[in-house]
Amino acid sequence: MSDIRSYEAKTESAESEDIRLVYDEDMDTLDIFFGQNEPATGVELTDHILLRLNRTTGCAVSLTFLHFSILTEQTEYGPRSYPLDKLGELPEDLRESAIRAVSRPPVNQFLKMSFFQESSSRHIPLTYVEQVPKLVPEAAAQGA
Repeated sequence: MSDIRSYEAKTESAESEDIRLVYDEDMDTLDIFFGQNEPATGVELTDHILLRLNRTTGCAVSLTFLHFSILTEQTEYGPRSYPLDKLGELPEDLRESAIRAVSRPPVNQFLKMSFFQESSSRHIPLTYVEQVPKLVPEAAAQGA
């Protein structure tokens, strides 16, 4: 049985809210928890990005990034962007709540939004993952 390697870090939002980051190296998954854990609705933004949202308050409870190292890859043109293609599958009220949550703190510290204007009437929402605080301790990164 192999050892599970995970790393945890804590930081604060711009509004001094506690944020906990947990990275599972074996699964290449980063979970970011905002404040206290509470009941929430999962909103799939892409195949690899999940937002948990308190539907009553509209506040983000957590973000999960699957295949985190791929999501944060830099290209010669800047960060890799992904269409928020799952938003179109949501009921309008939940879609609007998700967009509001993603476009304001604390979520927008980690996930940025933009759009591609395919035509004058069609906008495709995009996202990219902002660099996050280093989670892997120096000793682990150096193989010690």
